[in-house]
Amino acid sequence: MKMLYNHSEIKNKYKTTYQIRKAISNKEIYKIEKGIYSDNPEVHYLAILMKKYPYAVITGESAYYYYNFTDIIPSKIYLATRDVNTRIHDKDIKQIRMRDNLYKLGSTQIIYEGVIINIFDKERLLIDLARNKNKIGYDLYKEIIFNYRKIADKLDVSKIEEYLQYFSNSDKILGILQDEVF
Repeated sequence: MKMLYNHSEIKNKYKTTYQIRKAISNKEIYKIEKGIYSDNPEVHYLAILMKKYPYAVITGESAYYYYNFTDIIPSKIYLATRDVNTRIHDKDIKQIRMRDNLYKLGSTQIIYEGVIINIFDKERLLIDLARNKNKIGYDLYKEIIFNYRKIADKLDVSKIEEYLQYFSNSDKILGILQDEVF
């Protein structure tokens, strides 16, 4: 089983910088990137992402891709964090900071290509899609909505109703969902 370690975990295991370097030299562990180590040289990018940002939740275009609502690979990975979390300085990540009540709303975990990832559930993402309808691009929006229609009978409507209470424009969002999905 592949194990990933952050710097403090690897320091705890090997005690000194010398022992860490020796383990890397002997190929007992591999330095994947700054502060991330593994006992295997090949590590899935999402496993690294979840190790670096265990508090982050995949959202937006990335989440739609991982749920197979679109086949368009996003140019960045969209990560939701609490607004009090530090800024993520990575050109490949689009950080979306949010208030606690929205950050926790619909957060779940799924297994994607063998990696457990933090991601918003499909119901929460549907609400976000309706909220950001004009920001996402017409073609991408239509593709995602079309794929939501295919699973409309599998969505938990009570969850959607519960989540809508947290949004100020819930009536408008509900109208969009009723017109375009249900």
